[in-house]
Amino acid sequence: MPAFRQVGEKQLPNPVLCMAWSPKRDLIALANTTGELLLHRLASFQRVWSLPPSEYTGKEITALAWRPDGKILAFSLGDTKQVVLCGVEKAEILHVFPMQNPVTCMHWMEVMEENSALSSFYNSEDESKLFLPKLPTLPKSYSTTSKIFSEEKSDEIMNLLGEVRLNILVLGGDDGFVELYAYGMYKIATLTGVSGTCRSLSLSSDLKSLSVITEVRSADNNPEICYIQLDTALLSDCLPEVTRMARKFTHISTLLQYLHLSLTCMCEAWEDILMQMDLRLTKFVQEKNTSTQTHVALQLKITSFVCCLYFLFPSQGLKKLGQSIESSYSSIQKLVISHLQSGSEALLYHLSEVKGMSLWKQKFEPLGLDSAAIEGAITAVGSFSLKANELLQVIDKSMKNFKAFFRWLYVAMLRMCEEHVPPELNKMTQKDIAFVADFLSEHFKLFDRKGKYFNVERVGQYLKDEDDDLVSPPNTKGNQWLKFLQESTHLKESPLLFPSYPQKSLHFVKRMMESVIEQCLQKPAEIIGKSVNQAVFLPLYTVPERWNDKKAKMHYVVFCMPEISPCKLYLLRKGTDPNRYISVIICVCVSHFYVFDLSEYVYSCLDARFYDDEMLTVVLQGVEDNSWHVLAQLPLASTLSTAYVTGIVRLDQQGSAIPCQGLVLGNQWRELESMKAQFVAVNGIRKVACVLSANLRHIRVFEMDVEDEDEEGEGLETTMTSQGQGEEREEAEGEAGECGGDGFQKTEEHLESEEALELS
Repeated sequence: MPAFRQVGEKQLPNPVLCMAWSPKRDLIALANTTGELLLHRLASFQRVWSLPPSEYTGKEITALAWRPDGKILAFSLGDTKQVVLCGVEKAEILHVFPMQNPVTCMHWMEVMEENSALSSFYNSEDESKLFLPKLPTLPKSYSTTSKIFSEEKSDEIMNLLGEVRLNILVLGGDDGFVELYAYGMYKIATLTGVSGTCRSLSLSSDLKSLSVITEVRSADNNPEICYIQLDTALLSDCLPEVTRMARKFTHISTLLQYLHLSLTCMCEAWEDILMQMDLRLTKFVQEKNTSTQTHVALQLKITSFVCCLYFLFPSQGLKKLGQSIESSYSSIQKLVISHLQSGSEALLYHLSEVKGMSLWKQKFEPLGLDSAAIEGAITAVGSFSLKANELLQVIDKSMKNFKAFFRWLYVAMLRMCEEHVPPELNKMTQKDIAFVADFLSEHFKLFDRKGKYFNVERVGQYLKDEDDDLVSPPNTKGNQWLKFLQESTHLKESPLLFPSYPQKSLHFVKRMMESVIEQCLQKPAEIIGKSVNQAVFLPLYTVPERWNDKKAKMHYVVFCMPEISPCKLYLLRKGTDPNRYISVIICVCVSHFYVFDLSEYVYSCLDARFYDDEMLTVVLQGVEDNSWHVLAQLPLASTLSTAYVTGIVRLDQQGSAIPCQGLVLGNQWRELESMKAQFVAVNGIRKVACVLSANLRHIRVFEMDVEDEDEEGEGLETTMTSQGQGEEREEAEGEAGECGGDGFQKTEEHLESEEALELS
């Protein structure tokens, strides 16, 4: 009787390229050829959500990986060379970062090592919450130009940090491209020296080594699959320091994303009404342009301006326009105070702590922390805070001027239309008149740049993402503090004072700050990357699957050589410690498969995945009758007794020198009826498996390790295949030795197409 049962089956409209089980829940992620990302539940194979392709992110998904806690799903895009972190609960894109090369494979692991230094850090990591207020949630309703951010985004952004325990996202691509991202956010290492295209990789849980499977082109342009083990001793030896540094830099990366979203909200609050008014009025006055700057010309320009407002906004519309401008300014002002300033303060706090870490040279200097570079990043954040404060002053002044100006203008328009002017509007104080005079004198001046002859609105120039100087920079005449600084020889160039950049916009200063911080974060990645060196290079044959045994501290690689030994499965075993230099090859023969009547079945292996530390899940195909497909579990314990120490000669050239061990399967198998199976994805923790057909559209889901035979075929939905007669048929087939199926044709390629490589 089968030891596992089918619980779901579905025909999908589009071919599936990648699939990955969640490490914590009964969820499986699928990526199809249209660029759509799907999340399905084990029960009934019900769809939880789908994320359609986007022009901003990309449409060609090449790899998937789950964060160890199962809350974040990472996927890579080949057409845009980007990696995206997606929240599983709401299908929200939380973070996007570009790559130099397209990513072909990824692996997200969690560090399992324990020591006293890490334990104390885990307990004290949240001390920042004692000194920093919680960052406020961003407004619920706003739409960005990228169209990927949704409501209450800031809470989800902060959840990117995840658990304190270190986890690392490993990415591999073309031309030996390999990068490591701590917590999936901060690039902790850029590796060089890896040859070929990465097909699979695994970082050991003790951080001592990284195993990479690459495809190398030989001199005659033939592909050669190789196993490479990289020594990552620096990460292992400095694990507490690496964890502290990575956690801080991940905080910083998250805060930069938060500031970016806050500034996006500010831009949209301005664009709603103010930008349209500015563009319309500018176009109108340019059409009425006069080249003189006499008093008469100024009167003509003011008259034109009033007429323009009259035609564009009638009296009641003008009143609403003033209210809208005041509301927009108020929204921007609140975002600056509650979001930009709070985020900047948190950024300064974490950068200051990183600077303190860099001064402990004995611990952190080997990791590349540079106190001078960090000091530059702190200065850049200070400049950003000053620019945000400058914007607050401009908003406050503009609100007062606009309020007085629109009140005066409303009265003027009522008089032009010979309408009744309410008595309360006729009363204007000397202060109100001064505000109106300031507004007219400051906004009706000749500006040569960009053909603008006046600038009605001053806030928008701070929110434009341009390199040009501000059209109307703040007037600093009479500023006693600036005068004092200019006259002081000691304070003029003091590093204790943050530069203010009065001629630049807030967007420009933000981009400058991000650039300085990025350079600060890059140096440790370069230093750690240069410390990694190649410990083992072993030629293999075809694209393998890798596994990291955390208990025994071993790397396992399973592969096959279909053209030379189609019925044999090879297992490479190598210690995670590169100093344990012996590489062991184990050969398993799956061609002889004994059941109740000792009938002989000849099989070839289509796909293999490590189910857990003791079991290998395989999809087998009959050699004589290729319509016969089987899902089976191979126990690894019995295969480890026969081992062969390999040398530097490629395995397919060693031939029969590798001893082979036959394997007898008991009830750990199941026939896949009416399905031309090709690939399998498993999760040993959740005890589930998903089989994908050769056409990449037909999927079956199984619960593994089910012992109660009476449960077979119960509780299935309408989309499932009934198994009511499966048990009797399997016994009859076992006795008769017959094969089921519809006689599908043999698969043309064996894990060598791009789709197969992504799934292997």
